[in-house]
Amino acid sequence: MRYIVSAPAALHADIQLPASKSISNRALILHALAHGNITPCNLSDCDDTQVMVRALEDAPEHIDILAAGTAMRFLTAYLSVTPGSRIITGTPRMQQRPIRLLVDALRQLGAQIEYVGNDGFPPLRITGTELKGEELSLAGNVSSQYISALLMIGAVLPKGLRLHLTGDIISRPYINLTLQLMRDFGAQADWTSESSITVHPGDYRDVPFTVESDWSAASYWYQIMALSPSTKNGGATNPEVELPGLLPHSYQGDSRGAELFARLGVRTEYTERGVRLTKTEPSVARLEENLIDIPDLAQTFVVTCCLMNIPFRFTGLQSLKIKETDRINALIVELRKLGYAVHSEQDSILSWNGERCPAEQHPVIATYEDHRMAMAFAPACLTMTRIEIDEPQVVSKSYPAYWNDLQKAGFKITQE
Repeated sequence: MRYIVSAPAALHADIQLPASKSISNRALILHALAHGNITPCNLSDCDDTQVMVRALEDAPEHIDILAAGTAMRFLTAYLSVTPGSRIITGTPRMQQRPIRLLVDALRQLGAQIEYVGNDGFPPLRITGTELKGEELSLAGNVSSQYISALLMIGAVLPKGLRLHLTGDIISRPYINLTLQLMRDFGAQADWTSESSITVHPGDYRDVPFTVESDWSAASYWYQIMALSPSTKNGGATNPEVELPGLLPHSYQGDSRGAELFARLGVRTEYTERGVRLTKTEPSVARLEENLIDIPDLAQTFVVTCCLMNIPFRFTGLQSLKIKETDRINALIVELRKLGYAVHSEQDSILSWNGERCPAEQHPVIATYEDHRMAMAFAPACLTMTRIEIDEPQVVSKSYPAYWNDLQKAGFKITQE
C-alpha cells in the first residue's frame, strides 16, 4: 500500500492527540505489579500499548509482542517476577534487536531466562520466580528502557534494588519519567547520587491514574506548523493548530521539543485545553543540538531542518541504530531521494551543511517498518507538490489516527 499526500490550502486544525505511549506502557506494568483493579484511564490505542494490554490481561503462555520494543523490555522484567513459564517473541526485526544486557542484569538478580533461538536476542523463555539480588551495575549509555524495566520491578524485590549506572547516562528524562510514575503508584525510588538510584522494597498501590497526551505525537504537528507557509495566494493564512491534553510541566522528556521548535519559528501557547501553535520567524540560521535525551524526535528535526534549508548537526543519536530500523541510515537514504545529502559520523551524529544532490522526480519514501519514518516525512508535502509514503500503515505502532488527523487538518490523501 502507498499513500500520496498533498498539503492543505490553509492550516487550521484542532487535533486530539493519542495518549502517551511511554506513560501508558509504564502505567500498565505498575498497575499489574500492584495487582490493581483500577485500570489506568486514557490509555494509548497504539499497537505497542495494545500488545501490552493483551499480554497482561490474558497471560498467555506464548506472548507475541510484534514490533513493540518497549513491551519486549518491560515484559521481560515483569515476567521474571511473575509466577508461571512463558515464551515472549516478536517480529523478525524484533528478533534481531539485542536484549542480552537486560537478560544478563536480570540473571544477576536471580531470574530464570533462556534464549529460545539466537543467544542475546528474542525469543525468550522466562520462568517467574522471587529474585534475591538487590544491587546491579549497568552502563548508562544503554537503552533507558532496560533501566526502566529493572527499576519498576525493583520495588517488589524482597530487598529492593540499588542500581549504579556507569559512564555517560543517556535518555535521563525517560528514567526520571519512570521514577515519577513509580512514586505515583506508591514506590519509594529516587536518585541517591548523579549515577545511582535506590528503589526501596514495598508494594505498589492500586491508584486512579489518567494518561496525558503524547508529546512525541505532538512533534509532527510542530513540524507541520514549521513547514506551513505564512501566506497563501497573497493573503495571510495565519496557520494555527490546537493540541488538547498537553501539559506545560509534563513528565515526558519529549516536551523539550517545543523549545527547539521555538527556534524554528513555532510559538507554543499553553491554554486551559492544552497547547495552541502559531508561526513566528525562525531565530536560527543553523541548529546544533545534543538529542541524547530526545532520540525519538531525531527524525522529525532532521527532516524539518532539511526542508527549511537550515543546516544542522545533531549529536547523541547512538540509540537510533537499534530502533525499529537503523534510523541513521534510513534518514540518509530517504533524504537523498528529496535532494539532501545528509552525513553521519561515529554512528551517533547526523549533520547537513546545506549540500544538495539530484532529487528523484517522483520520490517514494520507504518506511522500513518504522512508524516515525512515515510521520516525519509526510509533512514534506508542504514544501513539495506531494509526497508518496510506502507502507503507511506502520503509524499504528504509536499514532493509529495520524492519517485521519491529517485529513481532518485539510491534507489530501489518496491510496495507490
